[in-house]
Amino acid sequence: MRGLIGHHRAFSAVLAMVVAFVLIGATPARAGENTFVEVTPNTAQAGTRVNIRASCDKTNNQQATVQSDAFGRVVLRPENGFLAGAVTIPNGKEAGEYPVDLRCANGNTASTVLTVLNMTQPTKGPATGGGGTADDRGAGSLLLVGGLVAVAVVAGLGMFGGGRRRAGNGS
Repeated sequence: MRGLIGHHRAFSAVLAMVVAFVLIGATPARAGENTFVEVTPNTAQAGTRVNIRASCDKTNNQQATVQSDAFGRVVLRPENGFLAGAVTIPNGKEAGEYPVDLRCANGNTASTVLTVLNMTQPTKGPATGGGGTADDRGAGSLLLVGGLVAVAVVAGLGMFGGGRRRAGNGS
């Protein structure tokens, strides 16, 4: 029985050392691997500006580059403990999903995806009436006055023509 208890204690001691090694040794390694890149907004219309924020683990005091077919190459510079930059997506860029790849000075890399929309937007609607969509503000008033004059002329002709008939019928 004593041999079994001795083996149990030895196994427990080895297990405790393995657990301690994993908990102590692995935690700093995971905490140091902090490399990422993010694009805000990550869905954007062609022709708009996007912000890029990244981290290159412990080398955020050095520049890094971001490359994408959506906008080309951008240099990120240290800013408030991160790396930052901004870029405008070209107006004619086709809609789609584009990888955004980060390359750090320390060799670390990270990637994300930028979704580009390219919806054509009319620059100005047609001026089709005298309402709120009309381009020329004076045209609505002119049309109203012209319409009132036309009604007055028709009414006047109606009265004038009606008066002549009565005069002609009575003779």
